Amino acid sequence: MDMDDKNRRLIEIPHDPTVYQPSYAASHTEEINGRLPLKHTNESAKSFDDDSLEKPTAYEITEHDVLAENERWPTPEEERTWVRVADNVPSKAFLIIVTEFCERFTYYGVSGIFQNYIQNGYKVPGADPGAINGGKNMASGLGNFFQFWCYITPIFAAIIADQWWGKYKTILVFAMIYMVGDLVLTLTSIPASIRHGGALPGLVISMIIIGLGTGGIKSNVSPMVADQYQRQRPFIRKLKSGKEVLIDRGATIQSIFNWFYWAINVGSLSSIATTELEHNVDFWPAYLLPTLMFVICIGVFWAGRNTYIRKPPTGSILVKAFQCMTTGFKQSRKSKKSGSVLVTDEGKKKNWMEYAKPSNMISPPADVTWNDTFVDELMSTLKACKVFLFYPIYWLCYGQMTNNLVAQAGEMDSGSVPNDIMQNIDALCLIIFIPIFDKLIYPGLRRCGVHVGPVTRIFIGFIFAAISMAYAAIVQHLVYNAGPYYNEPGSNHNNISAGIQIPAYIFIAWSEIFASITGLEYAYTKAPNSMKSIVMSIYLVTTCGGAILAFCFNSITNDPYLVENFAVVAGLMGFFSVLFYVCFYKYDRKARQEEEERRSS
Repeated sequence: MDMDDKNRRLIEIPHDPTVYQPSYAASHTEEINGRLPLKHTNESAKSFDDDSLEKPTAYEITEHDVLAENERWPTPEEERTWVRVADNVPSKAFLIIVTEFCERFTYYGVSGIFQNYIQNGYKVPGADPGAINGGKNMASGLGNFFQFWCYITPIFAAIIADQWWGKYKTILVFAMIYMVGDLVLTLTSIPASIRHGGALPGLVISMIIIGLGTGGIKSNVSPMVADQYQRQRPFIRKLKSGKEVLIDRGATIQSIFNWFYWAINVGSLSSIATTELEHNVDFWPAYLLPTLMFVICIGVFWAGRNTYIRKPPTGSILVKAFQCMTTGFKQSRKSKKSGSVLVTDEGKKKNWMEYAKPSNMISPPADVTWNDTFVDELMSTLKACKVFLFYPIYWLCYGQMTNNLVAQAGEMDSGSVPNDIMQNIDALCLIIFIPIFDKLIYPGLRRCGVHVGPVTRIFIGFIFAAISMAYAAIVQHLVYNAGPYYNEPGSNHNNISAGIQIPAYIFIAWSEIFASITGLEYAYTKAPNSMKSIVMSIYLVTTCGGAILAFCFNSITNDPYLVENFAVVAGLMGFFSVLFYVCFYKYDRKARQEEEERRSS
């Protein structure tokens, strides 16, 4: 039993929030750390046996569901009808958000200049900055490999965290590994190393090390930041203005992930500094800056070591889930061969995972370490993860921003602005729009009674991604029709302003607000507590799928085929967006119905 299970108490609480009978509470609840969950008293309180009071409702709460001053429990009517708002983000969660900001500052600072570093030659007069002179294909290929590697390693890190170290230690150890990769990249980008051919092997080695480090952080930091908010039950808080608001856990988790993603994009602006450094100084100071920031990252995270809520490792769910699924598949095949097929009350064949339940096994294998509840939770998790099957196409679109759109800007007139600085428009848009959505748009929709479920939000994000790629195809067509180099510009610039790229980045930013942030939220909220790491890992692995798909497009990431590249990606995204909504729109309706039933019960 983990710490959360030990702290859970099933209590019965009168719906009337002003009523508290010590004798009733003492006989029906357990004290938690010397405090009772209800603190409100009323000298004129009615006896709980009074028929005018509603019957108590069972709530599963933790030790953190304790009312503070100016707080009370809502009545059933208030819980059902009041607009739900987010609670304040805990200070310890902000420490983790700052840590993520520093890590993303480092990640985007080094990766944001990879395209030029790989594609162009070193100190070529009149050309964009470079070092390796590998061309567009090598730059896109290595960039896609780096993206793939960074998002496959979270699986291994999740196993380590769940099985042995826990999230805090895993993040700290992999941060040290990350630092080694930064140092290798910085040292091999000095002029002497570049001139003696050390840039390419140094880059590949640092990509592998940094990818391992970022994977260890990424798989654990987003679940850990959400773990810092522990209150489960909705409650009403009286503000200084005298107004009362209904605080909701779901709205709070959504807000935490909004600010988490906002910090990511503030950190990504580091590529503005690094592109200016590569353009005006050299690559080694451009890589040194993120390396120094990562020292701060480790320090900030370590500073909160005594305040974080740390959940101890309970065994790798990933390994256990794999064993469970393998057993279910084998047992279902044995049952079909023997003719003993499991069926529902309606006579339909049961899911093959049902055969993994020990209660359904005729002769359970000796290595079965799970129960029926675990299988039910795993089936629920796998059902939720169906939504992620469409994300690789989305990440294929998103990946264009860091390679092909950078190359496109390199063929346009950007004045004195480096071509690879354009991708930061996306981050600037997110920094502006995320607070607007978090503080104005989403609360406004809730006040108007408009429910925009996660599937609908993801669909909207997918559509914006498709629009962005369609617009990029139009821009590339205009580039090829502009002189003097037309569709074979090479490292030269056609007479067309890079400013017309801006809408493509705005559309991508809007798509991230709806699809990427919601994906993080969905991965955390839809998984059972014991399955959160596996669901988050599956969500992150979809980025690998996008990188693999990008490899398939390598043959058309060169001139004069970039129009076709953007057009095909846009078409795929548009088609799969519609297919996604057709497949999953019922999920939102079902979730809404369940929520209304829960509130009215």
